[in-house]
Amino acid sequence: MAQNAPEQPSSLWRAYDEIFKSAKYIDLTHAFSPTQAVWPGFGKARFRPAVAGKDIEGYVKAGDAFTYERHGFVATAYELPTDQYGTQLDPPAHWEPMGATISDIPATYAIRPLVVIDISGKVAGKADYHLQVADVEEWEARHGRIPEGAVVMVRSDWSKKWDDPEAFGAKAFPGVSLDALKFLHGERKILFHGHEPLDTDTTPTLEGEYWLMHNHYAQAEGVANLDQVPEAGALVVIGFAKPLGGTGGYARYVAIAPSDWPHGVSIDEMPGAPLPMQKNPLKRDEHGVMRPTAP
Repeated sequence: MAQNAPEQPSSLWRAYDEIFKSAKYIDLTHAFSPTQAVWPGFGKARFRPAVAGKDIEGYVKAGDAFTYERHGFVATAYELPTDQYGTQLDPPAHWEPMGATISDIPATYAIRPLVVIDISGKVAGKADYHLQVADVEEWEARHGRIPEGAVVMVRSDWSKKWDDPEAFGAKAFPGVSLDALKFLHGERKILFHGHEPLDTDTTPTLEGEYWLMHNHYAQAEGVANLDQVPEAGALVVIGFAKPLGGTGGYARYVAIAPSDWPHGVSIDEMPGAPLPMQKNPLKRDEHGVMRPTAP
């Protein structure tokens, strides 16, 4: 006699099947590279083939680079000048000696309501426009009160300059005012905010970032594709590297929008297993990056 499967009234698998499988997923993350924009005080990353650290008889000698042809695989070594590189999650330890490091960030950061406040129109007229409390209040007049514990991303469309490091790194860039940060954290109790440039504001002392870090709040920097995400009603999934005691985090942010949203892809459309093949074989370019390369 067959046994019935046990009931799982609190299972999240139903939510996956009914909501998340058909939802739209939008990547909010730049791929980091050796040629991207970075704060001038840091150098740029270097990518190179990983080499053997010791001899393995009959297989590889110390110092040899691993190749598909000789060893069956390749690997890449990354020389990263800073953990403040590309799309990132800044923990308080970046500025505060008593602050949480990236390895202290709790697992509860993993998924949150996503709020997107659009200031791109104002930035188009004034490159160094900073989010104001009035912009937050305007968003709430349209969408309702910001949920407690939400992640608030500030859309400026500055990320569209990413492939032009000189333009992206201009001295005049959009930011977030200190008053807006205090309002979002103090009055709306958000988890953290995010912005598209690599700094919070253009003040001489970076007053917004100073206030955040010394009050033990995190922030996201270098976020992309906020123009493809609804202003309200979406979620954000957050992943980040976890170096012990890290003062910054290489992050991956993915927005999850309702199934009828026009941007993004669903799991049905892109299941991920197996992954698609490259159009041409992978070879290293002049910067050491593995890219599909025509014969």
